Amino acid sequence: MELIEKALEFERKKTNHMSIHDRVSASRKAKELVLKINEIYKKTKDPKLMKIMKSITMKKRQIEKRLKS
Repeated sequence: MELIEKALEFERKKTNHMSIHDRVSASRKAKELVLKINEIYKKTKDPKLMKIMKSITMKKRQIEKRLKS
């Protein structure tokens, strides 16, 4: 599925030396990915999807933590 490929690509993407604009857009993209994957997860209850959502959420939290400081 294309959505899962995008999510895995987002996970692998480096967050070092990002500008504020890049961090904001990455945070928004992470939220969008999690919401889309969640819609699929509600129907299938696939644990693999939950694992992907958790890892994206952790990366999103790291990005937002750097935004606040």
